[in-house]
Amino acid sequence: MVLILYVHYHCQSINVIWLNLIVMREKIIHNPLADLLICACSNIWEDDSEVLASGFGLIQRLAASLAMMKNPNLMMTDSEAYIVSEPVPVGRRNGYEPRRETWMGFSRIFDNVWSGNRHALVSPSQIDRFGQANISAIGDYEQPKVQMLGMRGFPGNSISHANSFFVPVHSRRVFVESEVDTVCSIGYNPARLPKGYWLDDIDIRRIITNLCVMDFEPNHKKMRILSLHPGVSADEVQDNTGFDLIRPDGLDQTAEPTPQELATISALDPNNLRINAVKTR
Repeated sequence: MVLILYVHYHCQSINVIWLNLIVMREKIIHNPLADLLICACSNIWEDDSEVLASGFGLIQRLAASLAMMKNPNLMMTDSEAYIVSEPVPVGRRNGYEPRRETWMGFSRIFDNVWSGNRHALVSPSQIDRFGQANISAIGDYEQPKVQMLGMRGFPGNSISHANSFFVPVHSRRVFVESEVDTVCSIGYNPARLPKGYWLDDIDIRRIITNLCVMDFEPNHKKMRILSLHPGVSADEVQDNTGFDLIRPDGLDQTAEPTPQELATISALDPNNLRINAVKTR
């Protein structure tokens, strides 16, 4: 109402006002970082065969959906109890009917988990230099400062199938200096490997954050920067990480979304829920 009155009484400035409105609208309806992260996360599944793509969280779910549109070998569920032929848009369905193929209850989910036919994208609260992850408790486990989800399926997932991490805010609070407070999923730490397991049995594919894309260097199992998001330096990434990273020379910039990817993301998120999923820099 205030804006309408302003336009009414200041018609001589209407062109400037409408220009400002257009800029504001663009900021409201578009979050470039969210789109970049969805595309970067979707690439973790690009070389997978017929595995269950699981994304836990909005960005993660949209990334898995985009990946399935590009890699039809992937399997996805409707987040309820059915395998679907195409990703189900997030939010209000507005009349959309999921294309369900067959029942996919917990017993079948666990068949995929134990057989290794799954690749999950999860968001731990803490990650250490080994790739060990924590979603259970911050502080002393016996008397934690913060009690979180508990270990959930992290222990079994980490020894059974591929996992990748999405971190919306890259900081030393997440990438901790020492070992995570509670080890919920194992990483490349020889001291924590279950009996009969080797480092090569652990499969942490990628770590995508709001600053960069990383992986683990295959020979020494150290975390390595693969690409930097636009406007981010390697120094900024290192400064926000509690341990030393491998920083190759000539780092690439994370690829920007293509027009086709942006159109697909908009169709998968018709209610534009992603706009507030991550804070823009």
